[in-house]
Amino acid sequence: MNHLQVRRGRASDAAALAAFAERTFAETFAAANRPEDIEAYLPTAYGTGLQEIELADPDIITLIIADGETLAAYAQVRRGEAPACVKGTAPVELWRFYVDKPFHGRGLAQQLMAAAHAAALELGGRTLWLGVWERNERAIAFYSKAGFHTVGSHDFLVGSDRQTDNVMVTEVKQP
Repeated sequence: MNHLQVRRGRASDAAALAAFAERTFAETFAAANRPEDIEAYLPTAYGTGLQEIELADPDIITLIIADGETLAAYAQVRRGEAPACVKGTAPVELWRFYVDKPFHGRGLAQQLMAAAHAAALELGGRTLWLGVWERNERAIAFYSKAGFHTVGSHDFLVGSDRQTDNVMVTEVKQP
């Protein structure tokens, strides 16, 4: 049974969240990308200063699961412009979603996904959308199992490498 609970990110989490986000992104994608592209991308997406800004932004909800001081997972849900292929009502983006490898298989992803739906509702969302790298089969399978379906694609830049993300959507689940 999982004893770890989802909580809201706080300003005091910025440094730990930045380090966790950078590490989990690199662990997930470095083997399939050129090192120079990963090195160019990470400082534009993460870093303590950027996390401080995101944690303070009323249009972004950061969700964290921690085991004591050790981050186990996080997700970020944000209001903003959705790609044209997202046709649902009041779209909100599941922007980031990572569970650290030592915590896989413990139900944290499902717990975090439920919290992401609640966060989307709080932001006024009725449709939850995300972009997932077309080559990330594990994530695509998880999102499909969670009720998402592919409606299109968009570009995602990692360093100088233009990649294709599948755009997936689902209705926001009511609690």
